[in-house]
Formats: sequence, structure tokens, C-alpha cells
Amino acid sequence: MSVITWEVDADHILISKQRSSSPLDQDLPKGVEIKDEPEPRTTETEDPEPRVIKEEQIELCIFQDEGQVLDGPEQQQMMETKKEPDPVEIKQEQEELCGNQDKEQPNVFEFCGNSFMQHNHMIPQADEKPFSCLTCGRGFNKQYNLTVHMRTHTGEKPYPCELCDKSFRRSNDLARHIRTHTGETPYSCQFCGKSFNDNSHLTIHLRTHTGEKPYSCEVCGKSLTDSSHLIKHMRTHTPEKPFPCLTCGKGFTAQSDLTVHMRTHTGEKPFTCLVCGKGFIQKTTLSYHMRTHTGEKPFPCDLCDKSFIQSSDLARHLRTHTGEKPYSCDLCDKSFRQSSDLARHIRTHTGEKPFSCQTCGKGFTKQNNLTVHMRIHTGEKPYSCEACGESFTVKFSLTKHKFHMRTHTGEKPYSCDMCEKSFRENNDLTCHMRTHTGEKPYSCELCEKSFRWRNFNKYTFCLAENSPLV
Repeated sequence: MSVITWEVDADHILISKQRSSSPLDQDLPKGVEIKDEPEPRTTETEDPEPRVIKEEQIELCIFQDEGQVLDGPEQQQMMETKKEPDPVEIKQEQEELCGNQDKEQPNVFEFCGNSFMQHNHMIPQADEKPFSCLTCGRGFNKQYNLTVHMRTHTGEKPYPCELCDKSFRRSNDLARHIRTHTGETPYSCQFCGKSFNDNSHLTIHLRTHTGEKPYSCEVCGKSLTDSSHLIKHMRTHTPEKPFPCLTCGKGFTAQSDLTVHMRTHTGEKPFTCLVCGKGFIQKTTLSYHMRTHTGEKPFPCDLCDKSFIQSSDLARHLRTHTGEKPYSCDLCDKSFRQSSDLARHIRTHTGEKPFSCQTCGKGFTKQNNLTVHMRIHTGEKPYSCEACGESFTVKFSLTKHKFHMRTHTGEKPYSCDMCEKSFRENNDLTCHMRTHTGEKPYSCELCEKSFRWRNFNKYTFCLAENSPLV
């Protein structure tokens, strides 16, 4: 009985298909030599002798998918005849690595062992992050993602915009930016028709309609619509503020917040209103400002008939109904509805005036006060009367002016629903309504008498003494 020996290169796997015990029944590929060799006599307990690869070798370069062996002309095209100077032995240990052979075809050796595992290892699983940042330790599942991440440390921005001086870390960031120049907004909301220049922005926007908030804080349970919002929120639970301002030292939880803050030092206002020409340091602030021109107030109060331009304005307003004052001063017993009110109040204890005029050096506790003060130097008067054209530096002055204008024009735009009286100011109407409702919200501190108007309790007659009290 004869056996078929296919001699192959040592770097490849020996593959043989034996359809018959007789060599004459087989179609042999060219270059295959049939040799009559005596069958080795072995017992069941003996270890097999190592195979010897002869000098005349056939290289079977078989690259297979899912364990399929190439047959026919494809196999013949991939066969070459080579000669090696020295015979190479396939040792028993190497044969044991190929232990995943098909039992029905004992002579067919497939890719397995170390070679196969290393090939699969190059394709990381979903939860694997084999690429780590040497600077911060963050892991990534792709080399490309690590390369892009490293640019946050190096500051490299290899994708410049040809229409302005901005550069970006990723090509798709540049593509999104280009749409800010072209005005293209190809992603539209099917509910309200609003369009966006990026699909991710549309996805986040849709959650305002569906109410979905898939990102939850593990500390307080608060849910948010965007992962970036969650990252910023998580830093409110820790003192971590990794982005400091090099000018004033103030720290921020996000790079974007620092970028906006720097504009308060530089005076840059890159977002301009096309209606009135007013500039803003943030795009969102411009969006809110545009609603003052359109009259849009998309956030209504469920407890009264008021509506608001921003959701934060509505949240603050709701506290006037609930009486909630969640921001407490640690130095006294006062509480406030807004965090900004608490911050300003703290300065009354510390005497801090962080907002300074660069022209005269005067300091202020609030940014708004500095803004108004700067108009003294610039001569800016942004509030104009539509009737006479007179301009003012602050909005209150314009309101006061309009009130006096009504004394000349006789205009009384605020009417009582319960009688025929009209008033020049809304506050006058509010006080008048108390004559119908009987409400007296102002009480005397010395006696129990109540009044409809605030100034009545300053000089009252105490009923017990029947004498004026100052």
C-alpha cells in the first residue's frame, strides 16, 4: 500500500486530499511526485515519527475563509515548486498546535494555533480598548481614534478652513464648519421643521420633542439629553476644573466654557445679529436674542399665562410660584432663587469687585454694571424711543421715558377686566386689581394693619395708641 507525500515549504501548512487508497485513482496536480515508501509500523502506544520534508517541495499557498480549502484551478494557480538547501523537520510540537483539524479529514490542516489567534487579535472586540493615551491613560478601540485624541494634547489641527483662519483636528469637524459659511442645513426636524448643519445636532434636538434623556448622573440621578452635558454636569459634584484661565486664574469644567470666558477679556464678539448688528460672545446667546426680534417665546409657564425665551428663564420663573430658593449663603441665612444672585450676594461679604473698567480702573460686583459703565466712555446708547428717537444708555431710562411720554399722549394701554379703568403702567393696574380682590399684601410691622400699596405702611396710625408712628 502506498501513501501520498506532498512536500511543502516549511512556512506553509501541508494539505492533502486522499479520495482513494490507490494513487492511480487520483488527479494529481502538476509537480507532485508519487513515491513508494513502506508504511511505517507503529503501535498504538508509540509516538509518531516526525515528518520529513524532502528537497522537492510543493508550496501550497492556501488562504482560506471559514476553513474552506481551495480546489481545482484556483489551487493550481497558487502552487509553486521550490527547492530548499536543507530539509526541514516539522516537529511534533508544531503538529500539536494544529489540533483543530476536521476529524473526518485527518490529513487536512487548517490555519490555527498562534497564527490564527494573532490574526484575530488584530480585530479588537467592542469592549476592548487596546490603544491607550500615554498622557492621560484614556483607552480607544481604534488607532485612528487615539491619533485624533492625541491632538487634544499636542494642539495639532491639521485641517484648516480656506474661508477663515480656523483649523480643526478632524476632517468631519471641518466639513461641519464649512456649513456655517455656506448656511447649509441639510438635516431637518420632522416635527417642527428646524434644520441643522450636523446630524448629531438633529439627534439631540429630537429629544426635546420626545423627552428622551438617555444620560443619567450616577451621583444625583439627574438625566440629560447629551453626553457632553453629562460630562460637564459630573464636574459639578467634584472640585475638578481642568481648564484654567491664564489671565485671571478662573477654572472651568469644559474647554468650550473657557473659550467663551476668554472673550470677556479680549472683547471678541464673533456672533452678530443681522437685524440690529449687536454682537455676542456665544452663538446660543445670539439665538436667544433673535427671539426678541421675532417675538418667539417657546417656553410657556403651566401655572400662569407667561412665556419665556429660554428654558432657564422659565425654570427661574417657576420658583416664584413654588417659593423655592435652592441657593443658600454659608455666611448668613439668606437664600436665593438663582446661583448668580447668590454669587453677587457673596461679594457683599467679601467686598470683591471682579469686573474692572480698563479705562478708569473702577471695579464692579456685576458684569452688567461694568457693561453699563463702559457706555459712559464709549458714548453708546443702545435703547432708543420709537416715538421721538431719543436714546438711552440703560433700558430702565427708556422705560421711564416712555412712562412720561404717556402723560403727554394720554395713552393708557393697561385696562382692567372688571371695570372700565385704564392705566399707563402695568404696576398701576396690579395695584388697582386689589380694590376688586380685597388683597392687602403689605402689613405694618408694629400693628396688624394691612395695606394694598407698599408705601402705606411707612407712616401708619397705630390703632392702639391713635398716634402717628414714624
